[in-house]
Amino acid sequence: MSFRDEVEDGRGDLRKPFLHTGSWYRMGSRQSSMTASAQAIRDSSISVLACVLIVALGPIQFGFTCGYSSPTQSAITQDLKLTVSQFSLFGSLSNVGAMVGAIASGQIAEYIGRKGSLMIAAIPNIIGWLSISFARDSSFLYMGRLLEGFGVGIISYTVPVYIAEIAPQNLRGSLGSVNQLSVTIGIMLAYLLGLFVSWRVLAVLGILPCLILIPGLFFIPESPRWLAKMGMTEDFEASLQVLRGFDTDITVEVNEIKRSLASTSRRTAIRFADFKMRRYWLPLMIGIGLLVLQQLSGINGVIFYSNNIFESAGISSSNAATVGVGTIQVIATAVATWLVDRTGRRILLIVSSAGMSLSLLVVAVAFFLKGLVSADSTLHGILGILSVVGVVCMIISFSLGMGPIPWLIMSEILPIKIKGLAGSVATLFNWSFSWAITMTAPLLLAWSSGGTFTLYTVMCVFTVAFVAIWVPETKGKTLEEIQFSFR
Repeated sequence: MSFRDEVEDGRGDLRKPFLHTGSWYRMGSRQSSMTASAQAIRDSSISVLACVLIVALGPIQFGFTCGYSSPTQSAITQDLKLTVSQFSLFGSLSNVGAMVGAIASGQIAEYIGRKGSLMIAAIPNIIGWLSISFARDSSFLYMGRLLEGFGVGIISYTVPVYIAEIAPQNLRGSLGSVNQLSVTIGIMLAYLLGLFVSWRVLAVLGILPCLILIPGLFFIPESPRWLAKMGMTEDFEASLQVLRGFDTDITVEVNEIKRSLASTSRRTAIRFADFKMRRYWLPLMIGIGLLVLQQLSGINGVIFYSNNIFESAGISSSNAATVGVGTIQVIATAVATWLVDRTGRRILLIVSSAGMSLSLLVVAVAFFLKGLVSADSTLHGILGILSVVGVVCMIISFSLGMGPIPWLIMSEILPIKIKGLAGSVATLFNWSFSWAITMTAPLLLAWSSGGTFTLYTVMCVFTVAFVAIWVPETKGKTLEEIQFSFR
C-alpha cells in the first residue's frame, strides 16, 4: 500500500491546521509564468528566509522576556516595595510558566500545526505584558510573568522545529541558529530600551513582537512535514514547492519524506514502551542532555542578573555594561549562525563549552581573590575588570555553540513519530533547570560569587565530555537521514 493510499484510508481522522494560508501558494506553484513582482519568491533561499524572519519574532519575544528583569530590578523593587526574594520570584516565574507551556507545546504543535501553536503562544504573551505594565502590587506582576512564560515555553519548542522542517539541508544549521540569534536580539533590546524608558513602558513595548507575528503567520506556509504527517498530501507538496521555489524539482525530497512517514504510519500512537528502542531513547537522551547542560552552565543567572554581577565587580555604570554584553552576544550568535553549516555542530559545541569553562574559571578566581585584598588597592580594581572580561568571554563562548545548537540538534534528531511528546519532555527539562538556575542565582551570588562561578565551571567541563561521547554530527544530512542513523 502506498503512502497516499494509507493516508486516504484514514482521512476521516485527520486533523486540520489551525491556520490555513488559503490557496495563494498552491496557485503560484501551478502557474507557468509569474509577474516580475513575484519573481523573488522563486528563489528557495528567499522564500524560506522570509518564513524564518516572520517566526523569528517569537524568539525575539522570548529574549525580551529574559532580558526584562535586569534593567528593571531597581525601579520595580522601589516602586512596588518588593524584597530581594520577591523580585527573585518574579524573575523566575517566567520559567514556571514556560514549564507548563513546554508540557503543552508538543501536543499543541502536533494537533493544530506549527503556525497555530505560535498563534496560541502570542496571546498569553500580550496579556502578560499588559498585566505587568498596569501592576499595582506583586500579584499582577506574578500573573503577567507566568502568562509570558507559558507563551515562551510554546515558542521555544515550536520555532526551532518549524525552521528545521522547512529549511533545506544545506541551510538548516544557519537558519536554525536564527532562533537563538533572535533571542539575543530580544535580550539586547530589553537592555537597551531599559536605559531610556520606565519599566511600565518597557512592558508595553514587549507586546510589539507578538503583535507583528500574529498577522505575519497568515502569509507563510505550514510545515510540509507536519502536513504530510497529517495526510494532507496536496497541501504538503504545495507548501514544499513554494519553500523550494516554483521552478525547483521537489520529487526526490517529496519521496524521501513520504517513505520516512510510511514506515511509521501503520500505528500513529506512541507508547512509552517504544522508548526502549534505540531509535527513540538515544535521540531523546541527547536532546534532553544538551538542553539541561545549556542551563546548568548558569547562562540565565548571568543574563537575568547581569547588573548585580557588574556591581559586585565594581563597575559603576552597570547598565551600560549590560547593554554592551547584550550587543556582544548578538554579534557572537550571528557569527555562530554563519559558522554552523561550515564547521559542523559538534566542533562548535566542544569549542563553546571549553571556552565557557575557561572563562568561568577566570571569573571564579577573580571573585575569590577580591575577597582577600583591600577594596582600596589597585589589585582589587584589576580583579574587578578581570571578572567582567571573564563574564563577557563566557557569554561569547556560549553564543558560539551552547546557545543556538542544542535547540537546533533537538529539532533535527527527534523522529517525527515522537517529536511532539519527546520535544515537550526535552523542553520541559530545559525550562525546569532554567527555573532552578534563575531562582537560585541571586541567592548563590549573595552567598559566594566565586563559589557560584566554580559550580558553573564544573558543569561546563562535563558538557565537553558529554558532547564528545554522545552528540552526533548532523551537518549536511536530511532529517530523514538523521533519523535513520539512530536505528
